[in-house]
Formats: sequence, C-alpha cells, structure tokens
Amino acid sequence: MKLKLYQWIPVLLIVIGVFYSSSQPYQKQDVRPEIGKYVDLEKVEKNFSDVKIHYAGSEVSVEARGAASFIEFFIRKGAHFTVFFALGFFSFRALRISGNRTWKSAAIAFVLVASYAAFDETHQNFTENRTPHVEDVVIDITGGTTAILLASLIYRNRPIKKTSYRNV
Repeated sequence: MKLKLYQWIPVLLIVIGVFYSSSQPYQKQDVRPEIGKYVDLEKVEKNFSDVKIHYAGSEVSVEARGAASFIEFFIRKGAHFTVFFALGFFSFRALRISGNRTWKSAAIAFVLVASYAAFDETHQNFTENRTPHVEDVVIDITGGTTAILLASLIYRNRPIKKTSYRNV
C-alpha cells in the first residue's frame, strides 16, 4: 500500500473545521437573527405549527422554540449530517486510492467517522454554552455511513494500483 498524503487534505480540513466549530460557544453560531431577515417567520408558524419532534429529551416545535429556532434546529442537524457525510466520503476515498480494498476502506472510514463523531460531542462538553448529545453522534454516523456506502459503490470496480517497491 502506498500512502498518498495529498488525498488526506480534505479529511484534515474537515476535521479542523469541525474542531474549530465545536470550540465556539453557541452565541457565536446563533443564526436565528439571520433567519429572521430572510424567512417569513409568520408563514413558518402557520405551516409548521402542528410539527412536533422530540429530540434529546426536549420538544422541537414552533410553539416550544419559536419559528427561527425551529428552522435553526434543522439547519444544525443538516450540517451535522452533511459535514460527516463529507468526512466519510473523503476518508473512504483516501483509503481506497491508497490501495486498500473496498471493504477495508469502508471499515476503517467507518471507525474514523464514528470515533470523530464521539470525540466532537465530548469536545463540546468542554465548550461554553454547548451541550453534547448522543443523538448528534447518531446523525453524524448516519451521514458518514451514507457517504461510505455511496463511495463504496463508486469505487468498488476501480482497480487497485499495485506499486512496485523498486519504483518507490
């Protein structure tokens, strides 16, 4: 297996971005004022007043949180899924291009995603006004696993390039 370090650059950038984001208190990431500028909150209240979700021991609804917080909840959870989707995809890709078989790349990428998801939530425990949630780890792992499965389909029939040690 020939390790191709440049393939790990996207993974490293994602990990650094997640770490930085988790280091910020909630107030620095609060997008509710921006949501209020661009979204008709009265329409949200009218159209989603019956939607109630129970997440991490509390109710997520327009009634319980207000329209802007209701929207922000979905933006935040979508960000969890999307960022860990990217982490899973690029981890798998770097492992596969480095010469690992598809199943081995998938297994290692899964362990990386799950471990970093757990680390990220633990890290938030030490950040002011942030609360770690097991549910967020589940969303992260779901995003990463979805990407790993997709990448496995994309890369499954690509041949592994054998590198001669004489040419290294």
